[in-house]
Amino acid sequence: MSSPREAAVLDALRAVTDPDLHKDIVTLGFVKQLTIDGGHVRFTIELTTPACPVKDLMREQAKTAVSAVPGVTSVDIEMTASVRAVSPLDGGRPPVEGVRNIIAVGAGKGGVGKTTLSVNLAAALAARGSRVAIIDADMYGPNVPLMLGMRARLQTDGDKIIPAERYGMQVISLAFLADDDAPVIWRGPMLHGAIQQFFRDVRWTDVDYLIVDLPPGTGDVALSLSQTVPVAGAVVVTTPQSVSVADTRRAILMYRKLNIPVLGLVENMSHFVCAGCGRESDIFGKGGGEDLAATMSLPFLGRVPLYEPVRRAGDAGVPLVMSDPESPAAAALVAVAERVAQQVSVASFARGAIPLVPVS
Repeated sequence: MSSPREAAVLDALRAVTDPDLHKDIVTLGFVKQLTIDGGHVRFTIELTTPACPVKDLMREQAKTAVSAVPGVTSVDIEMTASVRAVSPLDGGRPPVEGVRNIIAVGAGKGGVGKTTLSVNLAAALAARGSRVAIIDADMYGPNVPLMLGMRARLQTDGDKIIPAERYGMQVISLAFLADDDAPVIWRGPMLHGAIQQFFRDVRWTDVDYLIVDLPPGTGDVALSLSQTVPVAGAVVVTTPQSVSVADTRRAILMYRKLNIPVLGLVENMSHFVCAGCGRESDIFGKGGGEDLAATMSLPFLGRVPLYEPVRRAGDAGVPLVMSDPESPAAAALVAVAERVAQQVSVASFARGAIPLVPVS
């Protein structure tokens, strides 16, 4: 039997589509390095994120499709990823050196688990092979280092600040610059200057996703963020409680006014499951976040249950997705991370991708 032709293999692969981009992987340019040696076919599928939740399904679909081509005796597929940088809706803000995508994590009010979500989102993306960094931009309550078990003093290379590192992630926080108990009493211009420094004066290195943990509410830091850097989008955190949902609505409207796309909404502390009896209790109400997402035509990124080990993991400095990865809460957080990565990929095709600005 003669060897299969390259055109036949590519035609077969057109049956495999990306469920988010709604195009086949050949048209999208995902198929790379196709070689045919007799009946042995080898190629790479390069996805837009290492956190793709359907990666294994796409591999199996591709293998099945190519195996059916006459003359094919074996199929070897390597799955890789190359994260695209999303073009901002509002141009004019130069990219940050070494960073592809900036993702803000915000909330309309405090106490909804925004920093916990930020830390676990970053850790989940890093665990799946993405290069991740975190800016702790909650100037009044910089708790990211506590939740990562970090104590650090920032160093410079004579030109730029070198971020601290933890669990393979690059980290910048005001907590590295201030004493543990020192209150931060800053006016707007000081906050704006600090935000600019955190982005422009740090030696970020080949970052796919830079997670920015914002202060709660609709204040100066979010405004400075919108004026300073191109933001791929914002993830908004709420609880189901009516008060939280009302404040979250205002936060979403703020992002829209600032021309920062909202990637989706997460409902945290959505319910509590009793460890002894298995009974589910809706302590903060039910469905408020999902209803708000539907009302405002936003992607709903998922529910994260109220789970006591989340608190213990944060106090111990180990994100739950690492300390208790098999728990339902960790699974929910990982699913949120995958959906955030999906939304960034969709945005990169909808708005176009910009090249990574290398570190000078």
